[in-house]
Amino acid sequence: MAVSGGTKSSSFIDNLGKVYGLYTLGFLVFFALMAILEQVGVGARAIGIGFLLFTIVIYAVIGWLSRTMQVEAYYVAGREVPALYNGMATAADWMSGASFVALAGGIYFGGYPYLGFVIGWTGGYVLVNALMAPYLRKFGCYTVPDFIGTRYGGNLARFVAVVVLVVASFTYVTAQINATGTIAARALGIPFTLGVWFGLLGILLCSMLGGMRGVTWTQVAQYIVLIIAYLVPVIWMSNAQGFGIIPHFSYGGAAQRIAELEGQLGLQAAQEAIAGVRVLTTPHFDPQGGLDSWKFVTLAICMMAGTASLPHILMRYFTTPSVRAARKSVGWSLFFIFLLYFTAPALATLTKLQLLDPTLATSIIGKSVEEVMNLEWIQNWSQVGMLAIADQNGDGLLQLNEFFMRPDIVVLATPEIAGLPYVISGLVAAGGMAAAMSTADGLLLAIANALSHDLYYKIIDPSADTRIRLIVARVLLIVIGAAAALIASLQLTGILGAVAWAFCFANSGLFFPLVLGIWWKRANRQGAIAGMALGFLAGTAYLYYVYTGGTPWLGIDHLRFGMIGMAVSLVATVVVSLMTAEPDEETQAMVDEVRIPTGETIIGRSH
Repeated sequence: MAVSGGTKSSSFIDNLGKVYGLYTLGFLVFFALMAILEQVGVGARAIGIGFLLFTIVIYAVIGWLSRTMQVEAYYVAGREVPALYNGMATAADWMSGASFVALAGGIYFGGYPYLGFVIGWTGGYVLVNALMAPYLRKFGCYTVPDFIGTRYGGNLARFVAVVVLVVASFTYVTAQINATGTIAARALGIPFTLGVWFGLLGILLCSMLGGMRGVTWTQVAQYIVLIIAYLVPVIWMSNAQGFGIIPHFSYGGAAQRIAELEGQLGLQAAQEAIAGVRVLTTPHFDPQGGLDSWKFVTLAICMMAGTASLPHILMRYFTTPSVRAARKSVGWSLFFIFLLYFTAPALATLTKLQLLDPTLATSIIGKSVEEVMNLEWIQNWSQVGMLAIADQNGDGLLQLNEFFMRPDIVVLATPEIAGLPYVISGLVAAGGMAAAMSTADGLLLAIANALSHDLYYKIIDPSADTRIRLIVARVLLIVIGAAAALIASLQLTGILGAVAWAFCFANSGLFFPLVLGIWWKRANRQGAIAGMALGFLAGTAYLYYVYTGGTPWLGIDHLRFGMIGMAVSLVATVVVSLMTAEPDEETQAMVDEVRIPTGETIIGRSH
């Protein structure tokens, strides 16, 4: 699978089906081997370690074989990734620790309102397809700030775009390393703070040598693992509960049963929080109107616009051979993403039912606290600080509001909660690690590429040769990754919260300057700089305001501060553009040309 040279790369592209078919078969054989080892008495910890090490070694090997010293290969994978496989890579890039590890946990604790994440993150790809991806590919740039700098002109616009990109992507990557730490802590039996560094090592092995080329082919492999790992326990659990092997259309009955049980068991505020973990207080199936509907819609809008603004996602469409392939690639991305997002609500619902329904052998609510504390999975997760039980009323029975759990572990703990063989837990851990690593790969690459290409090469040292540029990019990968691991180890916020912040940072500063840069010829440099800077600062200031105890305006809390940032960005971009001179004729002609789906790229491949 050597893909480091031109001819070898072409041969590899021609045989992608065979290569990944064999890879999938090999992974399934490994899974079967682990299942056999469990049956003959091999311990759970050994199986968990085996899953993580096997998959990480495979990803590292792909990264090594994809090593390159060619600028175009490093930044945009040589622009030779077929639409189908770019769709898989994009889906893996997108299926972050938030999607795989935390989304179902959010739905478990927050119920219906958290479907705003699912709608926003999926619907965002409609915006990507309609407004962004084909036109950015036609432009021919390497990075998002590259487009901003070339479209609007001047180093200041490029620099402001780099700042927004770095803040949004860095916030996002800390969430992914947080997810790798959570998985490694449980699977390897190590402290969370050590787990984040283990995760970072795997991430760097995938991305440092091959850049976008290495990340692309690793992400395709990671998608295969993560989608198998997500679907298997849900299908197994659904079949065992009597909802069939395709629960996506039948788990409504489970939601209704949960609503009944929540009424019987009682949902009230707990007397106290324990070690930062959450207790179940929100009805699972409770769609409401008024302000709740407004909050649902604004969350979806922020996630949609954030999706269309995130540099590591938009970068993926720079790698396709043509504009048409970029558009087809978005369609494939939506399909592969849909497979997981359509499953997440079912997983959250069936897992909650496993814990609440007294007719199921695995239920724990209403049983004696002593009996529950003796369960192996309760002990394992308690030891790593992810779960706690407190008999707050002293009756010796576990009440609904005496069971505390971090939302981030719901998916990872599901196989154990459902009483499935431990090999399924190992599979899910490998899938979660694949999801977090694949997104972290793309994010670190987006930051390092923007700093090395747009800041160092385009602004600081335009005469730098290829070797120096790529060395700078690789050093930056290590430095930024280490900084992100350090921040992640502090656990300042949950995975889902950190991801929502990243989306809002991105849409506050980049969404309207990008959209108007493609669709409004009158948008100029001064307007773009004002839109990026003022939108980003307004959103950040509002986040600080609500996070430090300020009263949210119209229900716009810290997960939705992009609504403020985007409004300011739009007004600033339009008003300042109209108050200053229009772009020159060459720029306006370039904007017209970028919307034509055929023809040569605007800025070519030599930059």
